[in-house]
Amino acid sequence: MIDPSQQQLHDELEASIKHALKTGRPILTHINADTTWLVQLPCPDSTSLTPKGRAFYNILIDPWLRGPQSDVASWFSTQYHVIQSSVQTIAELDDNLHETQRLASSAINPGFKGPKVHSKTLIDAVAISHEFSDHCHQGTLLEIDPTVPVFATEKAAELITSWNHFQNVITTPALSRQQSDWRRTSVPPLPDWVGISRIVTAGNQLYYHSALCITFRGHAYAKQQHEEAEAILYSPHGIVANDLRHLPDAKPKISTLALLHGLHDVGISGLKQLNLGAHNGLQAQRICKARYWVGTHDEVKRPGGILAPFLRRSVINIQEAIDKEREHTGCIPDSSMLAAAQDVNFADLRSGESLLLV
Repeated sequence: MIDPSQQQLHDELEASIKHALKTGRPILTHINADTTWLVQLPCPDSTSLTPKGRAFYNILIDPWLRGPQSDVASWFSTQYHVIQSSVQTIAELDDNLHETQRLASSAINPGFKGPKVHSKTLIDAVAISHEFSDHCHQGTLLEIDPTVPVFATEKAAELITSWNHFQNVITTPALSRQQSDWRRTSVPPLPDWVGISRIVTAGNQLYYHSALCITFRGHAYAKQQHEEAEAILYSPHGIVANDLRHLPDAKPKISTLALLHGLHDVGISGLKQLNLGAHNGLQAQRICKARYWVGTHDEVKRPGGILAPFLRRSVINIQEAIDKEREHTGCIPDSSMLAAAQDVNFADLRSGESLLLV
């Protein structure tokens, strides 16, 4: 006999999948409390380049599921998750993806009792934003099937290639004012309706403050054979807001569906600002006109190493950031840029929670 709570979760999941398929909208899932994400894009019916029989194209971002992460050396900087990830292994994540596919098949064909899709993994691509091990975690990545393509920054791609595990490691192409056509970022083996690119801050040689950009043509665009795309921007450390100004003017048009940007201002005392925080997020959201703003990389992890005492963190929410701007700017009418923040849907997803991006 199925536990009532498990049955409720199963029914809610099935209802969400049906709604996603009916509306043709993507699902965003927070795999851990920090900055590991799963993006599920409903596959258009009109393309032959979509994996056969698949309901969703699954992109895994910056996977770090368990164990410590260290940069330079463990004695210098080590961090641990405080909140347990929603899955503990890549195999467990794949089991969930197979169950999602089964429920989707059942939703499309009521009464479907057939087998799972015959594929070892339903992870279609991995995207890595930085070479640091809280984004490029070797232990987690080596659990992923080696046939899965990995898109990574230049330094991260070199590191991942050195492991001799993945068959296809691709340096993520740039999306800039000079090269704003998202279609050129749809490189094989991506289907032609999906692109993965990177927006960087000029002069930032470490590409620390940057954004990963996942572009896609949704069902409506695909049916009308339009080249316009939607975008999910992922910027775990934040990106200088002005570096997003070319997005609204891109040709073909790119509409920003979601901005993943943290609220916490994190830095090393007297040396460097690491995560740009809510104030920068407000500016970035206004410029790219994201419909959703989703918090990321805000887990307060357990630190270790000699760097730990020098880390500083300022925790702030959106309303506090708006109030701070109002203090500096003075009386702000409702028609001002501050009022634009009222139109964004903000979500702070906990580990394991999902959001349907409508």
